Amino acid sequence: MSFTIAGTGSYLPQKVVTNDDLATFLDTSDEWISTRTGIRSRHVAVAETVTEMAVAAARAALADSGSAPEQLDLILCATLAGEYITPSLSCMVQKELGACCPAFDLNAACSGFLYALDVAAGYFARGRVKKVLVVCAEAMTRLMDWTDRSTCVLFGDGAAAVVLEPGEDLLAIRLSATGNSDALHIPHVSGNCPYSGYDRGPVSLVMNGQEVYKFAVAAMSQGVEKAAAEAGIALEDIALVIPHQANMRILEAARKKLRMPAEKIASNIGQCGNTSAASLPILLDQLNRQGRLNKGDLLALTAFGGGLTTGACILRWARERKKAEEPAF
Repeated sequence: MSFTIAGTGSYLPQKVVTNDDLATFLDTSDEWISTRTGIRSRHVAVAETVTEMAVAAARAALADSGSAPEQLDLILCATLAGEYITPSLSCMVQKELGACCPAFDLNAACSGFLYALDVAAGYFARGRVKKVLVVCAEAMTRLMDWTDRSTCVLFGDGAAAVVLEPGEDLLAIRLSATGNSDALHIPHVSGNCPYSGYDRGPVSLVMNGQEVYKFAVAAMSQGVEKAAAEAGIALEDIALVIPHQANMRILEAARKKLRMPAEKIASNIGQCGNTSAASLPILLDQLNRQGRLNKGDLLALTAFGGGLTTGACILRWARERKKAEEPAF
């Protein structure tokens, strides 16, 4: 017993910031950003809290699945940072939804959605749950150094969720971690303890782009290959690869390693940028609502993130194809 995806939902902040907007205060341009990353705009949470984005995505997923919050047996949230160290984001989502089930967070950075799916699969395998809500929500723009054009142009904000029910549609999943703070890290808050001599530095993301690039290409392509082998399918059987949206050059390099046609690699990076853990489920929800997923499709999800973490899985899409709700990207 694993699970089936019964519903999807997402939320993107109302504020859209284009590359031209960034060029008004950074030494950059739309051409510089788009040719190196594929990103042309991103959503920025101006008024929205991480909790509000998470709850909006959760409600959309519950509605899509025809479920009520009272039916939930577990809420899992993948995030780098909610409003609080405690209570957890999952507890705040539970409160706002009016659910009455266990809830906890996990942090695997951009691989968080896949880590959460694996945790959920364990609960289903043990017969402990019948309906699980997985939510991923990030406000990455609040964790950036906005004077560093090499990082701040990459990220956006957003949230997405899925409702899981008992099924057999998770065919394979693989996770890994390689501890490395040199490639990418975000320091924690320092506090003001008079006895602490440890200066963590500014609370903003620091990244070695070249190191992350090399790790990412290998991790994403090998993850799909290994998950497909574990599921007993050929790469040609995969209807669509849904990758973490970090950088278009990474996606293209991984695609070439997999020898897959461009039309099989889904992407929304041009409009959303990198939304960390929310990246995969936002794209999954968009594909669902645009009618691009057919019943029986085999989907490969693959991601890498700070940690460094990786994840990949093969899912069978068991729902009927939706009538498109919005133009395809």
